[in-house]
Amino acid sequence: MGHDSSPHDEVEEAAKRLISLAEAADISGLSPGHLRLLVRRGVVWGRKLGRNWVTTEEAVKEYVARGVRPGPKPKGPSSRTQHE
Repeated sequence: MGHDSSPHDEVEEAAKRLISLAEAADISGLSPGHLRLLVRRGVVWGRKLGRNWVTTEEAVKEYVARGVRPGPKPKGPSSRTQHE
């Protein structure tokens, strides 16, 4: 009989993929605090383990790939009044 992976093996593999929000900040260019907010809001996958927040590189890269940028939004031409 072949050896199938046990739930314990799957948990270990998943744990190897976890990164701290500080590492995620290095990857994404976002601050750890902003990433923590995104995780708490469910925008980026992550969990709090003890007192540390963790996520995966994949989750961070998926968020960054969406092109969502934090901060004030640029004002478009429709919001400007033109005086000539």
